[in-house]
Formats: sequence, structure tokens, C-alpha cells
Amino acid sequence: MGLMDALKGIKRPEPGVAPVSSDKLASKILAMNHNDVPYRIERSEKSDLKVELKIVDAQWYEIFAKANLTKTYSIYLLLDETTLEVRALERMGEVKWKAGVPTVSFSASGFQGRTIVAKEFGTGFAFKAPHPLSFGTVYEYRFNAGDIKQPLIEVITQSGWSYVPVTSMRKVKRK
Repeated sequence: MGLMDALKGIKRPEPGVAPVSSDKLASKILAMNHNDVPYRIERSEKSDLKVELKIVDAQWYEIFAKANLTKTYSIYLLLDETTLEVRALERMGEVKWKAGVPTVSFSASGFQGRTIVAKEFGTGFAFKAPHPLSFGTVYEYRFNAGDIKQPLIEVITQSGWSYVPVTSMRKVKRK
């Protein structure tokens, strides 16, 4: 990997790794979906695939709501079989909680492009029961964009493809 690749955040496969087809790579990426991870990967109308936090998923809803999560994170992926590159656009937006219901907005305070580090964490303490009076941790929450992005990059590069961060939605839109 050259200096320019490193500065741009491009991750290339190890030499000698035979590239798989775009369909096979998409299947491998989709196979990363699990109930125990706070994100989901699905096919996208805007690009080939979209990875996003499960803000409104019933299993994660309560955790995010209790933690008063204020950020949402997604990655749009375009698999370009001609260059063997997966172009990736990261987006962060604001989440507003109204009466316990999340509404996601990508306002002027939103971000898209390439993140180097994005972390958010919190712990909530409260009285848990009146009889006997007990005080303790109600929730613990930790978000690190790298926890989503790194396994994704590994699947891509181990499949013989390059991971290429981009800064514009037009670079990940399907033509």
C-alpha cells in the first residue's frame, strides 16, 4: 500500500488474493448481519448495499432511546466490478427523540465522507427499585464506527477487492 492510498484511507487486498465476483462479495457482506450487532446490512435503492445502525429495530430501540443516542451512522457501498473496488460513503446524522420515538434527520449538522474516528458512549445511573431502595447502572452504551467498518473492510480485502472511501453520494450511486 502506497502513501497516497494510506492518506486517502484506501485498503487494498494482499497480493495474490484472487478476487471473487461482485455477487459473491455482496453475499459475503450481507452474511455479516447478525441479531447481536447494532447494525444491519441490506440492499439499497441508492447504491448496491447500505450498512446502518438499527435505531428503530425493536431489539436495539430501548438501548438507543435510554442512552439518548444523538447520532446515526450509515455506509453506502457500490461494488465496481470493472476496478474491483468497493466505494464507500459514510454518513452521520442527528437523531431526535420525541416522546420516546426516534426521528432521523440528515440536517445541516449531518456529515458525509470519510471518518477516521467516530465514537460515542454513555452510562446511565438511576434508582432501579423503591423497595428496597437500589441505585445502579440502568444502561451502558458504546458506539465506535470502527467496530462496523473494520470487519467490513476485512471481508472486502480478503475477497480480493479494494475498499475506497469517497466523499460524495454521486460516487456510490448505481448508474
